Amino acid sequence: MSGADTAVATRAPVLILLGPPGAGKGTQARMLENEFGMVQLSTGDLLRAAVAEGTEAGRQAKAVMDSGHLVSDEIVIAILRDRLGQGDLGTGIILDGFPRTAAQAAALDRLLAERGQEVGAVISLEVDDAAMVDRISGRYTCAACGEGYHDSFKPPRTEGTCDACGGTGMKRRADDRADKVATRLAAYHAETAPLIDHYRRQGKLKGLPAMGRIEEIAASLRAMVAPLRTGR
Repeated sequence: MSGADTAVATRAPVLILLGPPGAGKGTQARMLENEFGMVQLSTGDLLRAAVAEGTEAGRQAKAVMDSGHLVSDEIVIAILRDRLGQGDLGTGIILDGFPRTAAQAAALDRLLAERGQEVGAVISLEVDDAAMVDRISGRYTCAACGEGYHDSFKPPRTEGTCDACGGTGMKRRADDRADKVATRLAAYHAETAPLIDHYRRQGKLKGLPAMGRIEEIAASLRAMVAPLRTGR
Protein backbone atom coordinates (compact mmCIF):
# COMPACT_ATOMS: atom_id res chain seq x y z
CA MET A 1 0.00 0.00 0.00
CA SER A 2 1.31 3.46 -0.88
CA GLY A 3 1.66 6.24 1.68
CA ALA A 4 -1.33 8.03 0.15
CA ASP A 5 -3.45 4.88 0.34
CA THR A 6 -2.47 4.41 3.98
CA ALA A 7 -3.39 8.00 4.80
CA VAL A 8 -6.83 7.59 3.23
CA ALA A 9 -7.38 4.29 5.04
CA THR A 10 -6.35 5.78 8.38
CA ARG A 11 -8.83 8.65 8.00
CA ALA A 12 -11.74 6.30 7.28
CA PRO A 13 -13.39 5.34 10.58
CA VAL A 14 -14.64 1.80 11.00
CA LEU A 15 -17.81 1.34 13.04
CA ILE A 16 -19.37 -1.98 14.02
CA LEU A 17 -23.03 -2.12 14.97
CA LEU A 18 -24.08 -5.02 17.16
CA GLY A 19 -27.56 -6.01 18.22
CA PRO A 20 -29.97 -8.94 18.11
CA PRO A 21 -32.53 -9.48 15.35
CA GLY A 22 -35.03 -6.64 15.33
CA ALA A 23 -32.82 -4.19 17.24
CA GLY A 24 -32.83 -1.77 14.31
CA LYS A 25 -29.25 -2.08 13.06
CA GLY A 26 -30.22 -1.73 9.41
CA THR A 27 -32.43 1.29 10.01
CA GLN A 28 -29.81 3.07 12.09
CA ALA A 29 -27.02 2.25 9.62
CA ARG A 30 -29.01 3.81 6.79
CA MET A 31 -29.57 6.94 8.86
CA LEU A 32 -25.83 7.18 9.57
CA GLU A 33 -25.15 6.81 5.86
CA ASN A 34 -27.47 9.74 5.15
CA GLU A 35 -26.10 11.86 7.99
CA PHE A 36 -22.37 11.30 7.58
CA GLY A 37 -21.89 9.79 4.13
CA MET A 38 -20.57 6.56 5.65
CA VAL A 39 -20.95 3.31 3.71
CA GLN A 40 -22.78 0.32 5.18
CA LEU A 41 -21.14 -3.00 4.36
CA SER A 42 -23.46 -5.95 4.91
CA THR A 43 -21.88 -9.40 4.77
CA GLY A 44 -24.81 -10.82 2.84
CA ASP A 45 -24.72 -8.03 0.26
CA LEU A 46 -20.95 -8.38 -0.13
CA LEU A 47 -21.23 -12.13 -0.73
CA ARG A 48 -23.97 -11.71 -3.32
CA ALA A 49 -22.03 -8.94 -5.11
CA ALA A 50 -18.81 -10.98 -5.18
CA VAL A 51 -20.65 -13.99 -6.60
CA ALA A 52 -22.36 -11.83 -9.24
CA GLU A 53 -19.07 -10.16 -10.22
CA GLY A 54 -17.29 -13.51 -10.45
CA THR A 55 -14.28 -12.50 -8.38
CA GLU A 56 -11.92 -15.22 -7.19
CA ALA A 57 -13.34 -15.04 -3.66
CA GLY A 58 -16.84 -14.84 -5.14
CA ARG A 59 -16.30 -18.06 -7.11
CA GLN A 60 -15.06 -19.79 -3.97
CA ALA A 61 -18.08 -18.55 -2.03
CA LYS A 62 -20.48 -19.73 -4.74
CA ALA A 63 -18.98 -23.21 -4.74
CA VAL A 64 -19.36 -23.47 -0.99
CA MET A 65 -22.93 -22.11 -0.97
CA ASP A 66 -23.96 -24.37 -3.87
CA SER A 67 -22.80 -27.35 -1.82
CA GLY A 68 -25.04 -26.27 1.04
CA HIS A 69 -22.23 -25.33 3.45
CA LEU A 70 -21.44 -22.09 5.28
CA VAL A 71 -18.89 -19.77 3.74
CA SER A 72 -15.65 -19.86 5.73
CA ASP A 73 -14.23 -16.89 7.62
CA GLU A 74 -11.27 -16.89 5.22
CA ILE A 75 -13.53 -16.37 2.20
CA VAL A 76 -15.55 -13.66 3.91
CA ILE A 77 -12.34 -11.84 4.86
CA ALA A 78 -11.09 -12.15 1.26
CA ILE A 79 -14.33 -10.64 -0.04
CA LEU A 80 -14.15 -7.84 2.54
CA ARG A 81 -10.51 -7.18 1.59
CA ASP A 82 -11.54 -6.83 -2.06
CA ARG A 83 -14.33 -4.41 -1.14
CA LEU A 84 -12.15 -2.26 1.10
CA GLY A 85 -9.65 -1.95 -1.74
CA GLN A 86 -12.15 -0.31 -4.08
CA GLY A 87 -11.26 3.15 -2.80
CA ASP A 88 -14.71 4.67 -2.24
CA LEU A 89 -14.90 4.32 1.54
CA GLY A 90 -12.99 7.35 2.72
CA THR A 91 -15.95 8.81 4.62
CA GLY A 92 -16.22 5.79 6.90
CA ILE A 93 -17.43 2.22 7.09
CA ILE A 94 -20.33 0.66 8.99
CA LEU A 95 -19.97 -3.10 9.30
CA ASP A 96 -23.28 -4.95 9.58
CA GLY A 97 -23.35 -8.72 10.15
CA PHE A 98 -19.59 -9.12 10.57
CA PRO A 99 -17.83 -9.99 12.75
CA ARG A 100 -20.08 -12.42 14.60
CA THR A 101 -17.47 -14.31 16.64
CA ALA A 102 -14.23 -13.50 18.46
CA ALA A 103 -12.28 -15.41 15.79
CA GLN A 104 -13.82 -13.26 13.07
CA ALA A 105 -13.05 -10.13 15.10
CA ALA A 106 -9.39 -11.14 15.35
CA ALA A 107 -9.28 -11.77 11.57
CA LEU A 108 -10.87 -8.36 10.96
CA ASP A 109 -8.29 -6.70 13.23
CA ARG A 110 -5.51 -8.24 11.14
CA LEU A 111 -7.13 -7.18 7.86
CA LEU A 112 -7.59 -3.59 9.00
CA ALA A 113 -4.03 -3.47 10.35
CA GLU A 114 -2.80 -4.36 6.85
CA ARG A 115 -4.52 -1.20 5.65
CA GLY A 116 -3.38 1.07 8.46
CA GLN A 117 -6.85 1.01 10.01
CA GLU A 118 -8.51 -0.27 13.12
CA VAL A 119 -12.01 -0.58 14.50
CA GLY A 120 -12.88 2.83 15.89
CA ALA A 121 -15.92 1.87 17.93
CA VAL A 122 -18.31 -1.01 18.48
CA ILE A 123 -21.80 0.12 19.43
CA SER A 124 -24.14 -2.48 20.85
CA LEU A 125 -27.85 -1.69 20.51
CA GLU A 126 -29.24 -2.91 23.82
CA VAL A 127 -32.81 -4.18 23.82
CA ASP A 128 -35.18 -6.20 25.98
CA ASP A 129 -35.57 -9.76 24.69
CA ALA A 130 -39.26 -10.08 25.60
CA ALA A 131 -40.03 -6.82 23.81
CA MET A 132 -38.02 -8.04 20.81
CA VAL A 133 -40.20 -11.12 20.52
CA ASP A 134 -43.29 -8.90 20.32
CA ARG A 135 -41.61 -6.46 17.95
CA ILE A 136 -40.39 -9.07 15.47
CA SER A 137 -43.33 -11.49 15.57
CA GLY A 138 -45.73 -8.63 14.80
CA ARG A 139 -44.02 -7.40 11.63
CA TYR A 140 -45.09 -8.11 8.06
CA THR A 141 -44.60 -6.64 4.59
CA CYS A 142 -46.55 -5.89 1.45
CA ALA A 143 -46.00 -8.76 -0.97
CA ALA A 144 -46.05 -6.38 -3.92
CA CYS A 145 -43.70 -3.54 -2.93
CA GLY A 146 -42.05 -4.65 0.32
CA GLU A 147 -43.38 -1.79 2.49
CA GLY A 148 -43.06 -2.83 6.13
CA TYR A 149 -45.87 -2.92 8.72
CA HIS A 150 -46.47 -4.06 12.27
CA ASP A 151 -49.55 -5.34 14.07
CA SER A 152 -49.15 -2.80 16.90
CA PHE A 153 -46.70 -0.11 15.87
CA LYS A 154 -47.44 0.47 12.20
CA PRO A 155 -50.65 -1.03 10.81
CA PRO A 156 -51.73 0.16 7.35
CA ARG A 157 -54.32 2.96 7.29
CA THR A 158 -56.80 0.53 5.74
CA GLU A 159 -56.59 -2.99 7.11
CA GLY A 160 -55.15 -5.38 4.55
CA THR A 161 -54.22 -2.67 2.04
CA CYS A 162 -50.72 -1.29 1.53
CA ASP A 163 -50.42 2.46 2.10
CA ALA A 164 -47.63 2.72 -0.47
CA CYS A 165 -48.91 0.79 -3.49
CA GLY A 166 -52.49 -0.28 -2.69
CA GLY A 167 -51.60 -3.97 -2.79
CA THR A 168 -53.74 -6.36 -0.75
CA GLY A 169 -51.29 -9.23 -0.32
CA MET A 170 -49.31 -9.24 2.92
CA LYS A 171 -46.63 -11.72 3.99
CA ARG A 172 -44.74 -12.66 7.14
CA ARG A 173 -41.36 -14.34 7.41
CA ALA A 174 -41.59 -17.92 8.61
CA ASP A 175 -38.82 -17.34 11.15
CA ASP A 176 -40.66 -14.35 12.66
CA ARG A 177 -42.94 -16.62 14.72
CA ALA A 178 -42.60 -15.91 18.44
CA ASP A 179 -41.03 -19.28 19.28
CA LYS A 180 -38.49 -18.99 16.49
CA VAL A 181 -37.65 -15.41 17.46
CA ALA A 182 -36.91 -16.50 21.04
CA THR A 183 -34.60 -19.21 19.72
CA ARG A 184 -32.80 -16.72 17.44
CA LEU A 185 -32.30 -14.30 20.34
CA ALA A 186 -30.83 -17.03 22.54
CA ALA A 187 -28.47 -18.04 19.72
CA TYR A 188 -27.43 -14.41 19.21
CA HIS A 189 -26.49 -13.95 22.86
CA ALA A 190 -24.54 -17.22 22.97
CA GLU A 191 -22.68 -16.41 19.76
CA THR A 192 -21.81 -12.79 20.46
CA ALA A 193 -20.88 -12.98 24.17
CA PRO A 194 -17.20 -13.72 23.36
CA LEU A 195 -17.26 -11.03 20.65
CA ILE A 196 -18.53 -8.45 23.12
CA ASP A 197 -15.79 -9.46 25.56
CA HIS A 198 -13.19 -9.08 22.76
CA TYR A 199 -14.12 -5.47 22.12
CA ARG A 200 -14.71 -4.66 25.77
CA ARG A 201 -11.12 -5.70 26.50
CA GLN A 202 -9.97 -3.35 23.72
CA GLY A 203 -11.95 -0.51 25.29
CA LYS A 204 -13.99 -0.03 22.12
CA LEU A 205 -17.41 -1.31 23.19
CA LYS A 206 -20.17 1.21 23.81
CA GLY A 207 -23.72 0.33 24.82
CA LEU A 208 -26.73 2.23 23.52
CA PRO A 209 -30.25 1.62 24.92
CA ALA A 210 -32.37 0.97 21.84
CA MET A 211 -35.94 0.49 23.05
CA GLY A 212 -37.06 4.07 22.45
CA ARG A 213 -38.23 5.96 19.38
CA ILE A 214 -36.13 5.53 16.24
CA GLU A 215 -35.36 9.25 16.05
CA GLU A 216 -34.21 9.38 19.68
CA ILE A 217 -31.93 6.38 19.20
CA ALA A 218 -30.56 7.92 16.00
CA ALA A 219 -29.74 11.18 17.79
CA SER A 220 -27.83 9.32 20.52
CA LEU A 221 -26.02 7.25 17.92
CA ARG A 222 -25.01 10.33 15.92
CA ALA A 223 -23.53 11.86 19.07
CA MET A 224 -21.46 8.73 19.62
CA VAL A 225 -20.28 8.48 16.00
CA ALA A 226 -19.42 12.14 15.36
CA PRO A 227 -16.23 12.13 17.52
CA LEU A 228 -15.15 8.92 15.80
CA ARG A 229 -15.26 10.66 12.43
CA THR A 230 -13.35 13.74 13.61
CA GLY A 231 -10.73 11.72 15.46
CA ARG A 232 -11.53 13.13 18.89
